[in-house]
Amino acid sequence: MAHTVNRLSRFNMTALALGLALLYLPIVILVIFSFNASRLVNVWGGWSLRWYIEFFNDRAMLEAAWMSLRVAAVSATFATLLGTLAAIGLARGERFAGRALFSGMLYSPLVMPEVISGLSLLLLFVALNAERGFWTVTIAHTTLTMCFVTVVVQSRLASLDRSLEEAAMDLGCNPVKAFLMVTLPLIIPAIVAGWMLAFTLSLDDVVIASFTTGPGSATLPIRIYSEVRLGVKPEINAICTLMIALIAMLIVAASFASKLSSSQGESAAPL
Repeated sequence: MAHTVNRLSRFNMTALALGLALLYLPIVILVIFSFNASRLVNVWGGWSLRWYIEFFNDRAMLEAAWMSLRVAAVSATFATLLGTLAAIGLARGERFAGRALFSGMLYSPLVMPEVISGLSLLLLFVALNAERGFWTVTIAHTTLTMCFVTVVVQSRLASLDRSLEEAAMDLGCNPVKAFLMVTLPLIIPAIVAGWMLAFTLSLDDVVIASFTTGPGSATLPIRIYSEVRLGVKPEINAICTLMIALIAMLIVAASFASKLSSSQGESAAPL
């Protein structure tokens, strides 16, 4: 029996190693070849920062990167605000009329193909005679990512003990003050995680942005896609490596913020 368990354990470890290799080996190869001195992406020519310098001297790429960062930051902020409000309504309004319809409409972007979402938003902007650019892409990304924030925050609210708010109201707080003083600090890590998820989804979106963007407002993924169709350049590897580093730093920062919030909550518990 022990021998069978040991064999299963080795099989599980092998499957895990193969799965991780399939997921991360292409990324590792991309990062390594971003430091390749050769102009050919499949020929190693030694270590060099040449393509990072090329990127920072490429004005079109820098403008696209700045556009992506602005769209991601603004849309993630709007999505976090709206998604948090929606999560509170779903978590605390168990019996309001139309809850099932509201919940279904809110979560539909999770399962709807992005092509359909992008085309419907394009038709909406055309019907409103809205000039496509920064704000149309931002609205589209807010619509896409708000449901993800709602899921994250709602799951955190569902695990909280509502008696804490009730105790605060028994001590004289009104419902709004009780929420701000008791519940909001407890769900801050979930809100931060939701913002990060929304930022990341917006940063690498191609399909919806391609439908809603306009002249002079191309995001970095769209710019990369247009360049790749003509052939992969080593500069693309450098750009993708910088994006990976940015996302990794955001994840580490959010992790530290979550641990800090948890430690503050534990230290305040005896009070």
